[in-house]
Amino acid sequence: MASMLEFRTPGWNPYAVKYSPYYDSRIAVASAANYGIVGNGRLFCLGLGPQGVQVEKSFDTNDAQYDLAWSEINENQLLVACGDGSIKLYDINVNEFPVMNFHEHKRETFSVAWSPVTKDTFASSSWDGTIKIWSPARKDSITTLPVGNCTYSTSYCPSNPQIISAVSTDSHLRIFDLRTPVNAQYHLTAKIPVHVHPPAPLPQGPVPPAVPAEILTHDWNKYSQTVIATGGVDKAIRTFDIRNPAAGPASVMLGHEYAVRRLAWSPHAQDVLISASYDMTVRLWTDGSTMPQQQRQQQQQQQQQSAPIRSGIQLGVMNRHSEFVTGVDWCLFGAGGWVATVGWDERVLLWDANRLLQGA
Repeated sequence: MASMLEFRTPGWNPYAVKYSPYYDSRIAVASAANYGIVGNGRLFCLGLGPQGVQVEKSFDTNDAQYDLAWSEINENQLLVACGDGSIKLYDINVNEFPVMNFHEHKRETFSVAWSPVTKDTFASSSWDGTIKIWSPARKDSITTLPVGNCTYSTSYCPSNPQIISAVSTDSHLRIFDLRTPVNAQYHLTAKIPVHVHPPAPLPQGPVPPAVPAEILTHDWNKYSQTVIATGGVDKAIRTFDIRNPAAGPASVMLGHEYAVRRLAWSPHAQDVLISASYDMTVRLWTDGSTMPQQQRQQQQQQQQQSAPIRSGIQLGVMNRHSEFVTGVDWCLFGAGGWVATVGWDERVLLWDANRLLQGA
């Protein structure tokens, strides 16, 4: 692969990477010393210029950093999720200290997500088994949603700011709708068992495990906005349509050799997603949803079923990392293929995913 830029973070093991939603040349990386087991964290704000990737700003925290999210209302601000349970809001134009500190979680905050629609709230999830909704203008949370077990990832629906999703250690994908009344379910509208085989037969070939396993990551499709992809310890990537929670997965993608740590749908193509894994690879996939109708009908006839589970296709593998790959993100701008990945090998790699399709 010829087109690849690299930045090193000596002494810091990255956990997450995010492109700025405002600039194609600005990237942020959340990292931790000693693999996040003990020690400080460092936020790198990186700029891409004629001299390559350079540090524009860095911020240190007393505990590890596990995730980050750029502000949707201020191009210079971003959130960091920390191991002490706090969430810190930093401004690139302010030296050293956060401009806000949010601290209600009782254990590690492992995920943060900014609302892409209303832009006035953000969500966090924690190992304490809760999701909290916040306003950047106040220190106290607005709402707490109980999950009941370690919650690795939370996200907003890209089209409805009242719908929030989460995945956790109990192998379930949860959907919360804040428009529903507060009752014993605390806005919970769907609880989808990720590991359960669907009523319809599975596609031919390898079968995904049916044993409960921790779900580490998920993401909403940017075009089919009722579709969510999940990945976790059982190495399988599955997609679900939340309009029919009982239907099971719409597609399954198998190929990773160890846990899927993070995945992200492409903002440029409705069927393409990318995944990062503990097997030290990053893989590019299509979920098969844009397969030509004739080909899909032939597949149905071969499998003798009316609505088969689609078998996703691996489009390419990037294997330049030499440790666990923990973060991946797409650039929103340009020709639609640039990706940033980070791993415990203390490296940030920027590369063109289109090269995988070309076999370069």
